[in-house]
Amino acid sequence: MLLPYLNADQIEAGCDEAGRGCLAGAVYAAAVILPKDFRNEQLNDSKQLTEHQRYALREIIEREALAWAIGVVSPEEIDRINILNASFLAMHRAIDALSLRPQHLLIDGNRFKKYQDLPHTTVVKGDGKYLSIAAASILAKTYRDDYMNRLHEEYPVYGWDKNKGYPTRQHRAAIAAHGTTPYHRMTFNLLGDGQMTLDFSCPYDAT
Repeated sequence: MLLPYLNADQIEAGCDEAGRGCLAGAVYAAAVILPKDFRNEQLNDSKQLTEHQRYALREIIEREALAWAIGVVSPEEIDRINILNASFLAMHRAIDALSLRPQHLLIDGNRFKKYQDLPHTTVVKGDGKYLSIAAASILAKTYRDDYMNRLHEEYPVYGWDKNKGYPTRQHRAAIAAHGTTPYHRMTFNLLGDGQMTLDFSCPYDAT
C-alpha cells in the first residue's frame, strides 16, 4: 500500500517525469496534489501497470486531484541544457502550472534542482511509495505516450507507437537506415554500439 503523504499538515505535490532515457521526443513531467483522504488500491508506479490501467487511473486522478499539471521540455532544449536539467525544468514547468500552490514537493529520484523557495524531499523509487508521485508518474507517462503516438503518425518508420522513442533495436535500426528527424535528441548516443553508420545528411522524409 502506497503512503498518502509525507507531511500531513502541508499541501504536498508529487512530481515525476517520463521519457528521460528516450532517443527522441520531449521529456514530460507532472505535478499532482491529491486530497489527504485520497485512496486507491490500484494506483502504483506507472511501469507496474498496463496501458489500460494507466489511462483508467488518469481519469480518476484528474477528476479527484486538488490540482494537477503537465510540464514539457522539447528535444532542442534537451540538447542545449542536457537531459538531467531538462527533467528538472519539466518538473518546474509542471509546478508552475498548478492551480494550487504547494507547500512541499515530493520528487521521484535522488536529485532535484530547488524550485523557488519551496522545500522538497527526493524519494528513490518514490512512484512505488507515495500516492502523489505515483499519480504524477501516470500522468507524465500517458501524456507523453499520447504525444509519441502523434509523432508516430508523422514518422511511422521508427515505431514510436510501440517504443515511444526508447532505444530499442528496431528504433536504432530505423535511425541507421533513414537518418534522424527533428524530434531526435542529437546529443544522445543514437546508434548505441556504433556498429551501424548514420548519415546525418539524409534525414527521414515522412512525405
